[in-house]
Amino acid sequence: MAFGINKEELKAWKKTVSSGNIGILTHFWMDDRFPDSYSVTKVGCTNIEKLTKWGEQYGLDPRWIHRDERFPHFDLFGEYQKQVLMNEKQWDQLKRFNLDTQK
Repeated sequence: MAFGINKEELKAWKKTVSSGNIGILTHFWMDDRFPDSYSVTKVGCTNIEKLTKWGEQYGLDPRWIHRDERFPHFDLFGEYQKQVLMNEKQWDQLKRFNLDTQK
């Protein structure tokens, strides 16, 4: 279940991803499979080669790409999530989802 974002943010992420650019979107999320995570960062791009190359700089395995038909993306949690948001200067997302205070 996703929450904490609005339609405009989701629409902008989809437009960025669909245009072949790297899109980054964080939202609150609950899933029993990941009891220690309360948010997820989705980093997507329809250009799988570009997404794969982008992920290499963070040590992300290309097998982790959710090969969604319309919006392929990485789902990032925990330390990967925080490190990517910091390196990509996504200060608003870090603060908004309280990831700037996590150790």
